Amino acid sequence: MKTFNQLLLLSSIAVINFSCEKSTSEEFEEVNGNVETKLISSINVTSAEDSEDNGNILFSYNNDLQLTSVFDGTDTTNFTYEDGNLSNVTGNVDNGNVEELYESPYDAFETGQIEEYDSNGNPSVIKFIEYDYDYMTGEEEVVYYTAEISYDNKPNPFYKTAESAGMIDVLDQIKLNFAAAPQAEEIVRAKALFPNNNPSQIVYKNEEGDIEYTINMSYTYDGDYPTAATVSSASADGSDSETYLTTFTFVGD
Repeated sequence: MKTFNQLLLLSSIAVINFSCEKSTSEEFEEVNGNVETKLISSINVTSAEDSEDNGNILFSYNNDLQLTSVFDGTDTTNFTYEDGNLSNVTGNVDNGNVEELYESPYDAFETGQIEEYDSNGNPSVIKFIEYDYDYMTGEEEVVYYTAEISYDNKPNPFYKTAESAGMIDVLDQIKLNFAAAPQAEEIVRAKALFPNNNPSQIVYKNEEGDIEYTINMSYTYDGDYPTAATVSSASADGSDSETYLTTFTFVGD
């Protein structure tokens, strides 16, 4: 299980014709208004089918409430600061994207290219590559799938935690204008994929537009923040299905 992807999605990005003059913080505040600061302290995932899929992600902070580490039971991401500013991120920097958290068979958030944003600036359609085995030729064939993402009208619950780590300050310095001077690909990708709202559904479709797999997330909220979620993930042919209960705790709970 990876532990930090909704905060910072790391990988290369294909060039797209898109320009954004607003910073990450400006976009978030425009969509969500003044959101209370609550920092995530843990995310617990319990599978209804297989206890081996259970997981617990722990977030640790220093006395200044800056994020210092994220531990998923196996790997740790560490954050270090100099003069109050984020200076380095080490360890497992691939982190807690919904696909990894709930055992999706796809990696759209790691390998995909954004095709569309919704009206709130959330990435809503991502195109990604899959490899289908051709039994006639005995070779793998490259095909393009899409992930269609829907959101609750609630803020991204990771935003304030990312802010505490200095991640939002880093993203605020990025302009998605590919005519400008080159910028670090992984940071550009993080900026492009960072959602303003909380994802509630991912529908994966093949090249013909047929649904292959779906993840649905039904949240219980306390104000702006989720306290629990019932998650169902299933393949279209019914051969693979899972149900999870996810609970969120926050600093001070």
